[in-house]
Amino acid sequence: MRSTDYYLPAAALTIAFAAKLPSLRHNWRDPLVRCVCFLVFTAAICFFFAAPPTITAVNRITGVPNFSGPLVYVIMGSFSCACLVLVVNWRGGPEDRVRRSSRAWLALYAVVITALPVLFALGDAPVERLRDLDTYYATTPYIREMIVTYLGAHLVSAVVTTWMCLRWARAVTGWLRAGLIVLVAGFGLNLAFAVTKLSAVVARWTGRDWDHLSTTVAPPIVALGGFVVTCGFLLPLVGPRLGALAGGWTAYLRLGRLWKLLNRTRGDADTAFHSAVPWWADADMRLTVRETGIHDALLRLHPRLDDGVRRRALAAVAAAPSAVPAETAGAMAIAAMIRHAAAVPDSGDPAPDLPGDGAGADALAEFLGPGRRRLLLLSKILTSSAVTAALSVAPEPPARPESRSAS
Repeated sequence: MRSTDYYLPAAALTIAFAAKLPSLRHNWRDPLVRCVCFLVFTAAICFFFAAPPTITAVNRITGVPNFSGPLVYVIMGSFSCACLVLVVNWRGGPEDRVRRSSRAWLALYAVVITALPVLFALGDAPVERLRDLDTYYATTPYIREMIVTYLGAHLVSAVVTTWMCLRWARAVTGWLRAGLIVLVAGFGLNLAFAVTKLSAVVARWTGRDWDHLSTTVAPPIVALGGFVVTCGFLLPLVGPRLGALAGGWTAYLRLGRLWKLLNRTRGDADTAFHSAVPWWADADMRLTVRETGIHDALLRLHPRLDDGVRRRALAAVAAAPSAVPAETAGAMAIAAMIRHAAAVPDSGDPAPDLPGDGAGADALAEFLGPGRRRLLLLSKILTSSAVTAALSVAPEPPARPESRSAS
């Protein structure tokens, strides 16, 4: 792997950690928040310290050949522990059980993390190895035990977290389920990394040379696995926000047809369509302005809404060869009535001879109801061929009223 393959994920995860710092500051007592932040932090520094240039620099600064080895192993052990504790707290349950499970995993990995530098100090690793430390010292006393300890801890974490997430994913839906599925993929990669490394180490014990598994195959697996696991934990946290953002933009665009139709019929006094929206405005603000403008324009259209057009259009839809749901048929009739009324430009003057008698406005208000779901449906079918066909049975719209001159 190239150095950028380590540093780019480290930079991305550092940005994610910085984004979570405000949440950590305000919710320090929440174990879930602490675990998420610690996991992202350990993933970032693991990528950074596992990069060959960093390994060389750390060994040179400390003056100890292969000092980076136990350092990276300690960070990986911390990451494995963070995964286990986070899944336990994330899944929840009785508070006492969650606390006991968390403390048990913390105690176990505290022993592992403490043992790694002790075993390294007891062993003898004088030759610096930047990429193949695991296999080069696979038969060296104490260094061998250090390698097996860290790989075993990584393997246990991968197996347990994969099993826990698989069971949990069957019982949940939505973004949480999506995050768990991503986690299963990430933990599966971590499991593959541990198995690949152990295979290369065991091969050394039996006199075989499978070093390529450790130096070529395993590094990209663990790099991808750590990144996927972090994304899996973050997905349920940021997913709802992304979903809401996408939903806001989608609704904004879907209301475009109705917006354009009513925009063509507005009067000079109608300020809703003239509302200035700054270029940096988010989807919610743009959607609110568009929705407000549509409702204001529909209100101005009330005097020209002919309920007779709606009833005739509804009958035409019912008589069509292909049946449509009642709600869709009602929407088509309302759309035909709006298009019929919008065909008369608004002069801004009173028009007592216009066909609206209030029944059309009442039908429109009853159809729309609360929320924006039916407004979106109305905009969707506004220019459909079915609405055009239903509109063809209606009479020609009344002529634009002439402006009265001052006498």
